[in-house]
Amino acid sequence: MRVSQVDATFERPSVVAFGVFDGLHLGHQALIAHVTDLAQRHDAAASIVTFDPHPALVLSSESAPPLIATLDQRLEGLARLGIDQVGVLEFDEASARESAEAFVERVLVGRLGVADLVIGDDVHFGRDRQGDAALLRREGERWGFRVHTSPTYGGEVRFSSTAVRHAVRDGDVTRAAAVLGRPFVLRGHVVHGDGRGGEIGFPTANLSLGDHQLLPGQGIYAAGVQLDDGSWRAGAVSVGTRPQFYDEAEVLVEVHLPDFAGDLYGRVLDVAFLERLRGEQRFASLEDLLAQMDRDVDRSRDIFQTFTPSSSVLLG
Repeated sequence: MRVSQVDATFERPSVVAFGVFDGLHLGHQALIAHVTDLAQRHDAAASIVTFDPHPALVLSSESAPPLIATLDQRLEGLARLGIDQVGVLEFDEASARESAEAFVERVLVGRLGVADLVIGDDVHFGRDRQGDAALLRREGERWGFRVHTSPTYGGEVRFSSTAVRHAVRDGDVTRAAAVLGRPFVLRGHVVHGDGRGGEIGFPTANLSLGDHQLLPGQGIYAAGVQLDDGSWRAGAVSVGTRPQFYDEAEVLVEVHLPDFAGDLYGRVLDVAFLERLRGEQRFASLEDLLAQMDRDVDRSRDIFQTFTPSSSVLLG
């Protein structure tokens, strides 16, 4: 499912929200539901403006946060949530220097014909992050659009991409899922590895990831794995350096599909992290490792049986 990407001026009056929407967590979903509801009531286009690359990568690449989702994942998610059209704006140094007022005039008014604007209660944008909710309300009076605020809190919990990143990095994928409203999903292409898994009876699909993608903390995880034909399968996932075989190595993401026979090379996998089973460790012997891997796979199968992808519209 793809959303229409609009590179020029939007052709219909729009109900608009803008932002990166990294992860499309529950706060994002509530804001987007506000957009689609207003669009339906006003016979307008439900519209999103997002940015690529992430502004932080331009403003301070060394300290920029890793990405929870790829641009493709964001666009697919926005379509599933009912968005009609998306403008993907390239964020560069000129964008970083643009004032908040200029962004409103050039993009929201000039390109989108905004009739209603939906914002989070913590919105900041424009040069030096000077744009906020108060500025947008003043600009709305000037240009004739209405501004609506969508809260970013669920009870006492604030939904944020930062909260998701912290949880995923800690390996606490259960906590991440509570903010996302679904499991954290890592997308990657299957590439050739060194064949070590196949040699010991546990063949794995090695994932090649995009730049700056967020990785879970090192360990072994139970997962649901969606193949590019749309089917879901149980998976056991290793995120780590394989200390049983190597003293120093890069961190790899390796996916074992116990009930799959076939060629995965070159295919795209979506890996939904369901539960962290244990940390990565070196065992006293290969036999001990294999016995533990058998237990990991059995536990992964059991956990997968409780997983219902259709419970989240974003998983399909």
